[in-house]
Amino acid sequence: MISNKKLFSKEIGKALAKLIIAGVLIGFLKQYDLIVAILLGLKIIHNIYVEIIKPEQKNWLLLIGMLLTCFGGIVGETWGVTNGYWEYHEVTRKLPLWLPFAWMLAFHYLYKLERNLIPLLTNQTQKNKIILAIILALILPAFGEVITIYLGVWTYYWPYQILGVPLYAFVCLVFVHMLVYTILHLVCKKYNVEDVVFN
Repeated sequence: MISNKKLFSKEIGKALAKLIIAGVLIGFLKQYDLIVAILLGLKIIHNIYVEIIKPEQKNWLLLIGMLLTCFGGIVGETWGVTNGYWEYHEVTRKLPLWLPFAWMLAFHYLYKLERNLIPLLTNQTQKNKIILAIILALILPAFGEVITIYLGVWTYYWPYQILGVPLYAFVCLVFVHMLVYTILHLVCKKYNVEDVVFN
């Protein structure tokens, strides 16, 4: 299934390192949500410049995916916090200011990782791409959540938890990710846009 296991492992290792750094940063600066928001916002500006503005071939799918994920994430966050399913700590507001940027970066993170991993698959069928997307969306965001939960950023109150992350959260993370991917797949199909992840 994987043509170059060493390169595949290297990409996963780099992705985990980035996730750990982001989780620790948010964890240690949790009470300074404006500073975290500015840092994540600057990272988004950098990503947009490098991958959308600067290149001759503009990747508008990346920006659309980030905005869709941000919208879906904030709707879910508002619903969850309002209903008492989880709670953020050490901030003066119900939702930290950095949340929209974190959701945008979550899409960018998974998209970029999948874009790097798909060429390493021996058989790059739609089915294998979907399986890869589901596995990554199931494991990596939850791993990032475990780090921030253990650093006291927030607490889930849903039952049936694995390392502080409830099973419902796993399902919700995969649902948001795959919904955005389905929308972008349909956009690519309708407008004949070539993209290694969505075609």
